[in-house]
Amino acid sequence: MARFRGRWIFVRHRDRATWEIPGGHVEAGESLDEAARRELWEESGAADFDLHALCDYSVDRDGDVGYGRLFLADVSSLGELPGFEMVELVLGDVMPGEPTYPLIYPLLFEKAVQVANRL
Repeated sequence: MARFRGRWIFVRHRDRATWEIPGGHVEAGESLDEAARRELWEESGAADFDLHALCDYSVDRDGDVGYGRLFLADVSSLGELPGFEMVELVLGDVMPGEPTYPLIYPLLFEKAVQVANRL
């Protein structure tokens, strides 16, 4: 989850009509923090930001378990979308429309909002 000027960043992938939070996968040789920083820039154009790990989580989809780490980024400089996978970015207080992963995104968003409200 990332905030810019007090509003949440949401992005739309070129192949989907749904909305996402910037994120992705760790590439070979990357740490989780390095992957989070790279993915945030690739998917939002965030140029300058502070990044904080919030929690680890797991998702079980029909016996296929995946793991992730939720980060909170306070973005102070936002450039143009780099043009890799994301084609649209919006800022808001709530997710705009249908989330790509409706079973996990609302929970991650709620956790990030709780932490951000305490900062």
